[in-house]
Amino acid sequence: MTQTKLSTILATAALLYVSVASSAELDRDLTPLGAQAAGSSTGTIPAWNGGLTAPVAGFKPGGHYPDPYAGDRPTLTLDASNAEQHKDRLSPGQIALLKKYPTWKMNVYPAHRSAAYPKAVYESTAANVGVAKLAAGGNGVTGTTAGIPFPVPKDGLEAIWNVLLRYKGDTYAMTWNQAAVTRDGAYTLVRFEYEYDFSYGNVRKPAAEREPNKLTNFLQIVTAPARLAGQVLLVHETVDQVKQPRSAWIYNPGQRRVRLAPNVAYDNPGTAADGLRTSDDFGMYNGATDRYDWKLVGKQEMYIPYNSYNLGSNSLKYADILKPAHINPEHARYELHRVWVVEATLKPGASHIYKRRTFYLDEDSWAIVVTDKYDARDQLWRVSEQHSMNFYDVPMLYGTVEVHHDLQSGRYIAMGLRNEESKVYQPIRRTAADFAPANLRNLGTR
Repeated sequence: MTQTKLSTILATAALLYVSVASSAELDRDLTPLGAQAAGSSTGTIPAWNGGLTAPVAGFKPGGHYPDPYAGDRPTLTLDASNAEQHKDRLSPGQIALLKKYPTWKMNVYPAHRSAAYPKAVYESTAANVGVAKLAAGGNGVTGTTAGIPFPVPKDGLEAIWNVLLRYKGDTYAMTWNQAAVTRDGAYTLVRFEYEYDFSYGNVRKPAAEREPNKLTNFLQIVTAPARLAGQVLLVHETVDQVKQPRSAWIYNPGQRRVRLAPNVAYDNPGTAADGLRTSDDFGMYNGATDRYDWKLVGKQEMYIPYNSYNLGSNSLKYADILKPAHINPEHARYELHRVWVVEATLKPGASHIYKRRTFYLDEDSWAIVVTDKYDARDQLWRVSEQHSMNFYDVPMLYGTVEVHHDLQSGRYIAMGLRNEESKVYQPIRRTAADFAPANLRNLGTR
């Protein structure tokens, strides 16, 4: 099929919306997901050339991902001394982190636009043009079962639905660890086993086996420490949440019963997170969009965490990464990329601990890479960064370590730590019946 693409042109600070087109000129100008294919005029952002679409030498299926850019060296180091000089390419939250912590810095490396996705994702995105629509009230999407619904969003709500419906794999298992780090660097690892079964956008599951209106079935089992082991969370996430809202169930081994968990949403506390993140902080943002007004601010060039292969390497121990105040900056990698900027402002009468949030979305993947979060006084409160890399055997851009900083308490929580796990990403076979609430009791064993 001929790849239909969309384009957006950024002139000075204004975002200009370009109508849907399918001309050869636009085909040359755009990536299949609607990003600007060309690099920057200075050459510091390269052109997109298809991204990483094949494993690199040394990769073993299911295992850790060797770094294809291991030979790169930093071209710039940002710290408190030069943050203001580079403020146009940093978020207010990133600047605040640099100024608050003298030991924090951002090593900037040459940019590589490694993001890539299966061909079926590109084809579905093309088919969505002019067909995908926001559901009534904006809390859902209709007219699509795969792909990015709005490659060039007209507003912030369309942009955030691109985030929620971006391709994040098919049906797979992974195990990772979470650490809520105190100000002096102490932490207890919480180990989770996860299963994800996507219906929306699943490129390997036959259409007849996909559940209508289902985004994903999500299963979380806590396996350590002993005091938390056996807790199980099951979430059924939908695409059109007007038609069918999210459903969640939890099994607590102490109570030995399965119960509905309607509080697994919005600003309710995240699992074993010491109050350092909300439920809808998971994955940088998830769930319903109805409590915020969403504004598409535009695009900008920005230093963002990217190609974080070193941070996810099995050559590191968790103790190498988790330090007082922040993760070890020597293992983090930042690059200059273009991002969409989306601002969410709490609706009058709505309730949430964050009055305002500013999201920065990688143009090549629609993944949120940085978030600044403000409290009820409209003061900057929390800053989140998603350190990501291309899982090139899938392929897809996926989180390595997700870090949520609390500027007021001086603490942070790191999620997605897999360095000391033997498996990273394991495709599995599951049916809808495997994610029935009645199964939770059997899974929740100490």
